[in-house]
Parts: sequence; structure tokens; C-alpha cells
Amino acid sequence: DSNLSVHTDNPDLTPCFQNSLLAWVPCIYLWVALPCYLLYLRYHGRGYIILSHLSRLKTVLGVLLWCVSWADLFYSFHGLVHGRAPAPVFFVTPLVVGITMLLATLLIQYERLQGIQSSGVLIIFWFLCVVCAIVPFRSKILSAKAEGEISDPFRFTTFYIHFALVLCALILACFREKPPLFSAKNVDPNPYPETSAGFLSRLFFWWFTKMAIYGYRHPLEEKDLWSLKEEDRSQMVVQQLLEAWRKQEKQAAQHKAAAAPGKNASSEDEVLLGARPRPQKPSFLRALLATFGSSFLISACFKLIQDLLSFINPQLLSVLIRFISNPMAPSWWGFLVAGLMFLCSMMQSLILQQYYQCIFVTGLKFRTGIIGVIYRKALVITNSVKRASTVGEIVNLMSVDAQRFMDLAPFLNLLWSAPLQIILAIYFLWQNLGPSVLAGVALMVLLIPLNGAVAVKMRAFQVKQMKLKDSRIKLMSEILNGIKVLKLYAWEPSFLKQVEGIRQGELQLLRTAAYLHAISTFTWMCTPFLVRLGTGLGPCLQGSRCPGMTPP
Repeated sequence: DSNLSVHTDNPDLTPCFQNSLLAWVPCIYLWVALPCYLLYLRYHGRGYIILSHLSRLKTVLGVLLWCVSWADLFYSFHGLVHGRAPAPVFFVTPLVVGITMLLATLLIQYERLQGIQSSGVLIIFWFLCVVCAIVPFRSKILSAKAEGEISDPFRFTTFYIHFALVLCALILACFREKPPLFSAKNVDPNPYPETSAGFLSRLFFWWFTKMAIYGYRHPLEEKDLWSLKEEDRSQMVVQQLLEAWRKQEKQAAQHKAAAAPGKNASSEDEVLLGARPRPQKPSFLRALLATFGSSFLISACFKLIQDLLSFINPQLLSVLIRFISNPMAPSWWGFLVAGLMFLCSMMQSLILQQYYQCIFVTGLKFRTGIIGVIYRKALVITNSVKRASTVGEIVNLMSVDAQRFMDLAPFLNLLWSAPLQIILAIYFLWQNLGPSVLAGVALMVLLIPLNGAVAVKMRAFQVKQMKLKDSRIKLMSEILNGIKVLKLYAWEPSFLKQVEGIRQGELQLLRTAAYLHAISTFTWMCTPFLVRLGTGLGPCLQGSRCPGMTPP
């Protein structure tokens, strides 16, 4: 009802909306998240936690909430028996909420048996319950004040008992349980604090605060740094990548055996007709995706949410401008829009930092796994392969190429994120500017070939630089291996000239690449101004009045 909810100085939601959709939102969230969360708990068990006072109190609150919901349901049946015939929502909502509260209570105990010290799923559930109950909390008080009495004392009382219990459950869910009973004793003198941090601490990065304060007061040394998480250490990452690589080799061998021509006539016919499939080679890219794909998918979800949130604030700002332009608008509109803008900015910042944390850790795992696999391979290669691949090339693979994978990780999501942002930006600009936005888009499209040519040229220079670096490292390796002979015959100036010649070639390529990079950066720095200029000149080119010009 817009007259009740929007066009009024004292807004409120209808009782039907409060008793149905508003009460069902937390329940829908928990039931939707349940299958994925149970699957996570099944494969990430850490041993059970003993039944503490905190766990008992959480369980008691869950049982009391279940009892309150069933009391509402039985009260509705009592009214039906005595001929009052309450609305169907008074039967459906207590039933749905009661079953959900029972599920939350069972989930508390199941998490305890799986060793979960802090549950993010339940914290969000209790938070949604409190937020969705704030509107009825206010509405019931205003209704009682307006009517001078409480129309339904029983449901009034049960609702506020429900609200108090839900608020207590939210507060208790923020506290962390003790470690699992039979968990391995941590003998690390400086353990990584995130592993034992709660959900809120991970969300707001509170676990890092101690290091930041210590670094502000004292210069940080190596002994002050934390140890790596168990899942981020090389023995875990390299082993996972090797297992995925062996699976690729096994699949390629099976495919090769299946594709090999047999001795029967049908196989000979297939070979003669060219129907035999090509032998499949093991793919290192597939091994990387199989090992780190889940982390990359989580980071993609964070990136998607952040991209969508970045377009909400401009829309809220346009709503705020329309509110300021309308003197008849209720004042609470402005407070609501300003609050939503603040909340959106906070959510965007939180999601963006979680994305950066996830994607940079994934990039670090890329580098760790690739270096470990190359190093293990270098230990077992034959002499014939050693003659084909020099020590310099192997070192280059581990030092430079592996680092490139780490540098590439934050930009992988731009493959789908950039088109999404461009499409949304053009759509919203079209809503405000109309066809004149096409002038700016056309200018951006025209700049793409220029930057594409620069990128291709920089890639060619990078390939040449890598070849020069390989030859330099190979030459340095030979010099160090034969240093005795080199000193004996006084060949230092000759080899020094060779090394310096290769290095000069590298420096020349680096200088040219730096010039091209500067051109590319200058172009993209000027692009926003040129796009605004082209968009502003769009109406002039169409024959209409240019922005900022006064009519004659």
C-alpha cells in the first residue's frame, strides 16, 4: 500500500507483508544455504567440540524459539476451534518459522560435532531474523499507541519474546567455541591467526589488527611474521597440483590406448577412413583449474557482487537528487537513501577486500605450485633433456614465468567482469543521456586498435627479452662452471663484453617497452576526458543545443 508505506510522513508496512514475506526471508535464506553448507561440513570435519556452556545456551535459545513458534500455531488452532477463523498466514508462518528454528537448533549441534568454532551461516541467519523483526517491532508499538490498547495480547507478547530470543541468539553466535577436542596441538611459536579467527574477525580482518599495531610501534622483522596456513604451504599445494597432473597423464594414456589401432578389421577400416581420434595430450592448464578452480570460483562470486554494488550508488545518488529537487517529499526519504548509500559503500568495501584476499592467495598458490612442480621435474629429467633445456631456462621458468602466473591471477576475472561493467555502464548512461552516449562509446572503440597494437608490440618485446634473459643466464652458468679456466687464461674481459652485450640488448628492449607502456597509460588516462568531451558534443553533432549553451 503506497499510501501507507511511501507517501506519508510516518511510513509502515502492511500487516500481511510483515506476517508473510518479512518473516519468511530468514527461513528462505537458511533452507537455500543448507545443502551447500552440509556438503561443506561433510568434507571439512575437524573433530567434535565438547558440549560447552555456550553451546548449551545456544541450543536452549533455539528450543525456546521453536516453542514460541508452536505456541503461535496452537493459538491459531485454538481460535479456529472457537469460531474466530484467523487468516491462513497465522497458520503458515508459525509452522515455517518453527521448523526453521528447529533446523537452526539441530545445525548448532551438527556444527559442534564437525568442529566448527564460528558459524557464518547462522550469524547471517540470526542477523536477518533481527533485521526483519525490527519493522514489526516498531509497527506493533505504533499500532498500540494509536488504538490505545493491544488488539491481540497473546501474539503481541509472543512476538517480543521471539525478538528478545533472536537478539540473544545473534549475540551468542558472535562468540567463538573452543577448539575441537582431539585437534592437533599447534606447536608453532607464531601461528597464523586467521585459522582460529571467528566469522566476524575474518569478515572485517580483525585478526590482522595486532600485526598492524605492532608494525606501527616497532620495525617488523622476519621472526615477527606468521607462519603460513597449512593449506597454503608448498607441501600441500604442490602435492595437490601433482595429483591433478597425474590424473591428466592417466586420462591421456587411457585416451591414447583407446585410440590405438587394433588388429581387427573394424579398427583397420577406421584407420583407413581417418576416423581414429587424435591422441589427447595432458593439459597443465586443466590441472591448474582442477586444483585451484574452487578458489577462483569463490573470487569470481565476490567480484560479481562487487561489480553489481558499484552501480547501485549512482542510482541512489540520482534518487537523492530527485528528493532534494522535490520540496513536497517526506524527509524520511532522504534519510533512507543516505543510509542505503552508506550501507552499499560499506558492503562494496567489504566484498572488494574479501575478493582481493582470495584472488591474491590464489595467485600465490599458482606460483608456489608451478615452482614446486618444475623443481621436482628438474630433479628427475634425463641427460638428453638437460642438453635441450639449460639450467638458465629452468631457473627462468621458476623465477619469471611462475611469477607471471601470480601477476595474471588478479586480472583473470576481467575477462567476464569488464564486458559486464561496460554493458551496465552503457545501459545506465543511455537512460540519462540518450543516443549521445554512443559518441563516447565510439571513441573508446576507436582507441582499442591502438592499445591492441601496443599490447602486441609489447608482447613481442617481452618474448625477445625472455630469450635474451635465457641466453644471459646460460652464459653466466657456463662462466661460473668454468671460472677456473677463465681465470687461468685471463678471459674475463672477453666474457664480460659478451654478458654486457646481452644485457645492453635487454636494456634496449626494456626501454622501448617502457615507452610503449607510457603511451598506453597516457592514452587510457586521457580516455575519460575524451569520452566526456565526445558525449558532450553528441547533441551538437545531432543539431540540438549543446550542454551549457544558453538559448538566444
